[in-house]
Amino acid sequence: MISKREIAAVCAMALVGGVACAPTIRLQVDPIQIYAKLDADVRVRLDQELRDLLEENPNLF
Repeated sequence: MISKREIAAVCAMALVGGVACAPTIRLQVDPIQIYAKLDADVRVRLDQELRDLLEENPNLF
């Protein structure tokens, strides 16, 4: 049977060995640029949908 002292010794050796051998990894992420253009047609359709919704639900606001 393994004693508590032996388990503690194995854990201590694993911790010391793990810390000493751990590599350092550094990542550099460049900023992402996103260009978006809204078309006038999209705005017109959205306006119409909102008008229809307000007509169907006059107590919405």
